[in-house]
Amino acid sequence: MATMAALFVKTPKPSHSFPEIRKTHFITPLKLSVSLHPNKKTHQRTRISCGLIDPDGGKLVELFVEESERDHKKRQAMSMPRIKLSRIDLQWVHVLSEGWASPLKGFMRESEFLQTLHFNSLRLDDGSVVNMSVPIVLAVDDLQKNRIGESKAVALVDSGDNLVAILSNIEIYKHNKEERIARTWGTTAPGLPYVEEAIRTAGNWLIGGDLEVIEPIKYHDGLDRFRLSPAELREEFTRRNADSVFAFQLRNPVHNGHALLMTDTRRRLLEMGYKNPILLLHPLGGYTKADDVPLSWRMKQHEKVLEDGILDPETTVVSIFPSPMHYAGPTEVQWHAKARINAGANFYIVGRDPAGMGHPVEKRDLYDADHGKKVLHMAPGLERLNILPFKVAAYDKTQGKMAFFDPSRPQDFLFISGTKMRTLARNKENPPDGFMCPGGWKVLVEYYDSLVPTENGKVPEAVPA
Repeated sequence: MATMAALFVKTPKPSHSFPEIRKTHFITPLKLSVSLHPNKKTHQRTRISCGLIDPDGGKLVELFVEESERDHKKRQAMSMPRIKLSRIDLQWVHVLSEGWASPLKGFMRESEFLQTLHFNSLRLDDGSVVNMSVPIVLAVDDLQKNRIGESKAVALVDSGDNLVAILSNIEIYKHNKEERIARTWGTTAPGLPYVEEAIRTAGNWLIGGDLEVIEPIKYHDGLDRFRLSPAELREEFTRRNADSVFAFQLRNPVHNGHALLMTDTRRRLLEMGYKNPILLLHPLGGYTKADDVPLSWRMKQHEKVLEDGILDPETTVVSIFPSPMHYAGPTEVQWHAKARINAGANFYIVGRDPAGMGHPVEKRDLYDADHGKKVLHMAPGLERLNILPFKVAAYDKTQGKMAFFDPSRPQDFLFISGTKMRTLARNKENPPDGFMCPGGWKVLVEYYDSLVPTENGKVPEAVPA
């Protein structure tokens, strides 16, 4: 069985201007009308054509400096005020640089920030609307603001003071944290992971402008080969002659219920008339809260899922989505869906309580479990994306495997929650046969076994990804 590394043919880094998709690489386009709701009439917004969906704004916006210009830009940056990027800031530079947030050309200026907060969308110069539901901003404090002074450009550096990017034609405006938090999360309750990590102690000002990234962002963690940009993904889908792409995001290990959902989605697309639907299995690779399984372990687990044949390597592309995680429920899931449009996906699988979490203070979910998928069907700027609601899977005791839940015989099904799964793995207990492939389960057990108790008997907390 092929390993994950063999699933890709790496292509050269694309230029600033993304070439037009050569439709001759695809099967003759089929005009299909896809009903997303059973027993409901098909809406016009779901009419689609086979082939890769156009990026938001019609063009993939990459923000890399041409190699021939790098030395010149580095010399220019030496005389500019410097801003040191946090780990999460660097992840947002990565997101912007590769065009995941197209048509954004840099960190948001105030007008873009306000549209995002209040409308979850951006209106372009031609009057069209694209979705944008989470602020992509860079904060500075009073001292940094004073240091910038009247300068129209700043140099962005990493923790080692290495030049990462230049932000030019800058605009500095007030960082109203309470408004940002309330509009993004729907609450200002203490304990929201991203807020505590990236906003509470951030500066009182935001700086926006045009971003020029000196070189592609690399992490040198052994996983860079899986961090395919939207342009590279589009090239890979074209190489595979994909006539549709369906994306599945997750931040947890893949169990056989997930695999059932993904394989069943492909079956449904084939029944619709598509000839070669390709799955984009797209785990989130930016910041996650401390109790989530770290990215390196998740990727090991995903590798075993493919090696064990639970998913077909020929029809699956595994890649890392570089965005940080907000846990902002229906607001954030729009961002997750929008970014996949830019990577070429025209179908997006959405599950129960996407991007949700427990309330940080009260014993309840922070968001209604059904609101995420409902919002995606109505969200401005996402009309071109076909939303596929998650079918509920559970362990069928009569079949000894994961199956779609049958409400006529609920006594036959066992729901294994993420908490239950983690408890079993920590205790080195096996789940029921057929819940997860053996190789994948072994990786999960090894991860929890790696959290060796200290001398006082306590297990150390995991480090956020």
